[in-house]
Amino acid sequence: MVLSKLYTPMVRGFWEKLEKPIVVLAPMADVTDAAFRRLFAQYGKPDVTWTEFVSADGLVRAPHDNQDERGMSSQDKLRKDLLYTEAERPIVAQLFSSKPEMMELAARMVAEMGFDGIDINMGCPDKNIEKQGCGAAMIKNPENAAAIITAAKRGAPTIPISVKTRTGFNRIEDFEPWISFLLEQDIACLTIHWRTRKEMSKVAAHWELAPRAVALRDAIAPQTILLGNGDVTSLADAHEKVQTTGIDGVMVGRGIFGNPWFFNSHIDRDTDVTVGERLGVMLAHTKLFLELLPHKNVSVMKKHYKAYVDGFVGAKELRLELMEAATIAEVEERVEAFLQEHPELR
Repeated sequence: MVLSKLYTPMVRGFWEKLEKPIVVLAPMADVTDAAFRRLFAQYGKPDVTWTEFVSADGLVRAPHDNQDERGMSSQDKLRKDLLYTEAERPIVAQLFSSKPEMMELAARMVAEMGFDGIDINMGCPDKNIEKQGCGAAMIKNPENAAAIITAAKRGAPTIPISVKTRTGFNRIEDFEPWISFLLEQDIACLTIHWRTRKEMSKVAAHWELAPRAVALRDAIAPQTILLGNGDVTSLADAHEKVQTTGIDGVMVGRGIFGNPWFFNSHIDRDTDVTVGERLGVMLAHTKLFLELLPHKNVSVMKKHYKAYVDGFVGAKELRLELMEAATIAEVEERVEAFLQEHPELR
């Protein structure tokens, strides 16, 4: 692959001020929303926070007059996905699009919202996203990927642009040409999920590729921050992966479920937080979700309940009860009844 003729110099921004190792919060749809991110800012702040991914096309095109029963338009809902507080900084908005003109306009909007950076999703394996030529489909269309990066730079010339991707689409052998190509685009940060699109999350993450990625980065774009993603189980595990591979930092995804203390080096959820405290945070999480994201189905919270309610006496029974709860009042009642039955867990 060759460097795109659309090359534009990159702003490094906050990335060059971070101390290494860097440990960051992954963007995950219907997980790292505004409510959950506020908990991390309170209980265990990552070095960098990512939003959920947001459609650049929808952010630009969504009609204001197509309102639901709450008076919210499609664009209102997308903007809710980009809610953040000052406590979450530095915060990066993740966008996806296959249309350079849409990415440029959306990047300008996001920069005006005050975000510290923009990340472009080039790794999501969701078929609906791929049908739009976005996410992991970008791996098969490098020239458009370069055009999308350049468009983001044009739209937001004062903040850094980064990319999150996978090792390849179908074949691990595509790793070096694809990663080399992205590094040639002069991006501030590159996050690599150590699996191909075909592998999804069905195999162990290929962390053995990290030293090769570091060597490519050092040769092609030494100023680009390199992060690895996949199968990170704890803060200690993150630091070990950095130490053994030479990478700059780690992005944590599934490991943060039910654990807003993940990034707090002084607190271990399973030994330093009582079950009662954990359930209290779960309730606070639910209330924040309902307050900040009224357009989303409260059933989204149930994936979090499965993670919060785990590893203690009676967890399975309480978890089943919470799966049946229809309102926050019911959730509160069942949690309080459980703690009355198990006062030793408070």
